[in-house]
Amino acid sequence: MQGNIACAEGALAGGCRFYAGYPITPSSEIMEHMAKRLLEVGGHFIQMEDEIGSICAVIGASWSGVKAMTATSGPGFTLMLEGIGYALMTETPCVIVDVQRQGPATGQATRPSQGDVMQSRWGASGDYQLIVLSPWSVEEMYYLTIEAFNLSERFRVPVILLADEVIAHLKETLVIKEEIILYEREKNQNLPPFLGDGKIPPMPAFGEGANLLITGSTHNEWGLRKAFDPLSQELLSNHLIKKIKNYEESIIRYEEYFLEDCEILLIAFGSVARSALKAIMILRKEGIKAGLFRPITIWPNGLKKIKDLIKEKKVIVCEMNQGQLIEEVRKYKEEVFSLFKTRGEAIYPEEIYLKIKNECKII
Repeated sequence: MQGNIACAEGALAGGCRFYAGYPITPSSEIMEHMAKRLLEVGGHFIQMEDEIGSICAVIGASWSGVKAMTATSGPGFTLMLEGIGYALMTETPCVIVDVQRQGPATGQATRPSQGDVMQSRWGASGDYQLIVLSPWSVEEMYYLTIEAFNLSERFRVPVILLADEVIAHLKETLVIKEEIILYEREKNQNLPPFLGDGKIPPMPAFGEGANLLITGSTHNEWGLRKAFDPLSQELLSNHLIKKIKNYEESIIRYEEYFLEDCEILLIAFGSVARSALKAIMILRKEGIKAGLFRPITIWPNGLKKIKDLIKEKKVIVCEMNQGQLIEEVRKYKEEVFSLFKTRGEAIYPEEIYLKIKNECKII
């Protein structure tokens, strides 16, 4: 199955019954597949006039009680950021798939990139926490999409699936489990629907009898606008951060390869991590002890899990941008080697191999 199709099928398996979007490569196959498949499962599909309308429609659908998503690429994601900020402020669960391509602006349509790492975390205004996942295979496109819906519903937060074109258009075997676990939002109508002081408040839907007030302005626990109240703003900001920070241990996902004896630590995510692992296998055959840390959850960042290892080892960060994730690594160690690539091409295993063996002079 192709990665984008696996993403769409994962959304359906995760309970998605509403999709609003606007076509943009290299994510368009997700939209095309959802247009066909949602009709078959009793869901709703709408092509909007642009990405701004798309994210707004998704937010509205979520408050009607359904699981909703959209998919886009870098330029479209930029247009969605005000809506994503509104979803953050109103604690609206939704899933946004960003299949990254080379930018800025229109850039290289349908060419691979990992240039939206920082945009995905810091693009919306204000103080908040959100969740960003990055798949490295077709199978993860399927299961991380399901996970994105579960996390979104559990924490009432937009969750971003930060894929890249290589994985989106890759075709490989997908093994589907017979059973999956789905998380459904709590809908208690008698409790405040906002501001749980780090705990997740219930979220009843429009039309189910709750007296709902929803605003992008500062509000109290019942949604009543408190735009000029300093205490309400402080409570709200703290809540939006604490509801993710307090549960980081259950949110953060990562994989480790050969870290127990490594002398050289590679850090890579998405499709680049595949190349990094292949390069490591070649290096190890030559007696060079390299290892890989692959963050699956990009935000909140799991690098703190290996901060001691980062401090002790020779580290190289490989990513298809001019240096974004590496800035998080430098919080623990200033001297970090890098391999960046922004030519609209994948980073190949031999490039990583040669960088380690020749250019970095760390062997």
